[in-house]
Amino acid sequence: MSHTLHVAQLGLVPYGDALQLQRRLADERISGALPHDTLLLLEHPPVITLGRGFKATSLPVPVDALRRRGIEVHEIERGGDVTYHGPGQLVGYPIFDLSGHKQDLHWYLRQLEETLIVALAALGIRAERNPGLTGVWTQGRKIASIGIHVRQWVTWHGFALNVTTDLSPFDLIVPCGIPNVVMTSVAQELSTPPAQLDVAVRQAVIDAFVTTFKFATWVTDERNASGAQWLRPALHSRLE
Repeated sequence: MSHTLHVAQLGLVPYGDALQLQRRLADERISGALPHDTLLLLEHPPVITLGRGFKATSLPVPVDALRRRGIEVHEIERGGDVTYHGPGQLVGYPIFDLSGHKQDLHWYLRQLEETLIVALAALGIRAERNPGLTGVWTQGRKIASIGIHVRQWVTWHGFALNVTTDLSPFDLIVPCGIPNVVMTSVAQELSTPPAQLDVAVRQAVIDAFVTTFKFATWVTDERNASGAQWLRPALHSRLE
């Protein structure tokens, strides 16, 4: 498949703004107004998200108590249970039209896992799947979570890869509804992380997307000169 992946690296973005942006871009991809597959790479301030498979037992701390700690809570349309996002975590939202790849949601989930496994291998971390569960592990510890939503074969939501993340907030939840799961991060798994670990991880993930999804190449989207240019329409609609 000879097409180009467009990548927007947006930095730290409030979760609600990123959610509106994803939904808008997905609508544009469905209508054809967005003519190419796009990957949003960003971080979030502390936030807990509850997917369609959320179980009350996965969130033992009351929502009000979480908010007093400065952690937002959002109920969203992605699959899966509860997860945490915070600074130092690389979050990726592919806005892909699967009709240009393969119209198979299980295939897509496995492709996302493979992408992260390939990226982590490039960084010197041996990662793997955990049979029967979605996400990526290394030596029994979970390093990345995945949750998606698809409409008319266009995807949004995606993955969260712990890079230099403070892992302690995961203790406030049952991550992805998996009891006794042990979370880890890229920094924790590498004995000598590179000086610019975040840059190295982003590039490894981009390269892995190109390889795994068989893109011809990738470009930084022209609207990526400023993250605000991407976010302004979503912010504008929120304020109206």
